Amino acid sequence: MSVRRLADDIYQPVEFSFTKENQIWVQNTIDKYPAGRKQSAVIPLLMRAQEQDGWVTRAAIEHIAQILSMAYIRVLEIATFYTQFQLQPVGTKAHIQVCGTTPCMLRGSGELIKVCQKKIHREPFITNRDGTLSWEEVECLGACVNAPMVMIFKDTYEDLTAERLEEIIDAFESGKGSEIVVGSQSGRKSSEPVSGLTSLIDIDDAKEKKDPSSLQKKDKKKIGV
Repeated sequence: MSVRRLADDIYQPVEFSFTKENQIWVQNTIDKYPAGRKQSAVIPLLMRAQEQDGWVTRAAIEHIAQILSMAYIRVLEIATFYTQFQLQPVGTKAHIQVCGTTPCMLRGSGELIKVCQKKIHREPFITNRDGTLSWEEVECLGACVNAPMVMIFKDTYEDLTAERLEEIIDAFESGKGSEIVVGSQSGRKSSEPVSGLTSLIDIDDAKEKKDPSSLQKKDKKKIGV
């Protein structure tokens, strides 16, 4: 397991504070826990700090420790243990996490890494010249059947090709990342076979919710009820 440390002092801001909107969110989150158990909110607060600044700074850890009445070292231990917390500056427009676990590797994640190296930087965790993009290789992102895949912020982009990832990176770089449809990039729904459905092919594929009773009626007609 690799050692995770905070970024060098030259990158660390002097202080940190939540925005007014996030301060309200923080208090509402703490209030969800029983009296005397507010320290249980440490992970949500760390994640909120990361969403606000893009990464978890030393000042943010100190601030959260103060809010939750925790020792600084306890919050630091949590921030350095969980790999979803970025401990150094990442791309301001997109930080691309490429899954490199076996299913994705067998389906071409190596080509996705080459795209990141070409368009962002040869090495992971180093931003491009403008500081807008960065990347890293991570362990399983949980959509193995739709390999290969990447995660950008909280969204996953699956069934990728090298060409499609280049298009996605370009979209984020130009500020149009929100226009990219998340999930499968090949057009298939959920985790259906790449070659198309082989069973349950009579179920309507409409996006709106179906009335369960209508499906039951359809089944009854088939069996002559």
